[in-house]
Amino acid sequence: MSELPEKSRQVLQVHVALVYRVVMAAHQKELIPQLEQLIKVSEQNGWVTLMGAVRQILKGKRDTSLMNGLDEEDRIIVEAILNGIKDPASLPDPQAKAEGGAAAPGLAAVIRASGSGDVAALHVLAGMAEQMTGAGGDMARLAGIMRRLVGGERDAEALTLGMGAQGKSLVQAILKELAN
Repeated sequence: MSELPEKSRQVLQVHVALVYRVVMAAHQKELIPQLEQLIKVSEQNGWVTLMGAVRQILKGKRDTSLMNGLDEEDRIIVEAILNGIKDPASLPDPQAKAEGGAAAPGLAAVIRASGSGDVAALHVLAGMAEQMTGAGGDMARLAGIMRRLVGGERDAEALTLGMGAQGKSLVQAILKELAN
């Protein structure tokens, strides 16, 4: 993945768990029902076109026409999935760290909406937390503090306990977005 442009690397690191889950389900059809809930929640939250492409991939379609009508970020994700199905060595490193600033605004928006009782946002957050848990490390720790963030906790020191520098940076960026 090192030969990808920086923007593509960042997009893939933010969505690495989704890419892996779709590639795994494409190879192991028995995993599709587990992925279906994430697909439905993602569709409910505006990722209709991307999830349409994911559904086609899971049905066996593999050509680049899947990328027609997708925005740049979605094309990067679909291309990574298709490449990962063909060559698992092309998949992004699940242990590599994404730039915290890239994910913070979106996470903060979902946390804020969840805290105000938005049921759809709670479902999205649950799906995100599941993906983060699968990524391990600081992402799993971040998943573990989501409930506290939704509940209004904003103590950076308490929330980042046990995290590495990049995990702390991401949590601080989320807290900064939540303060705005």
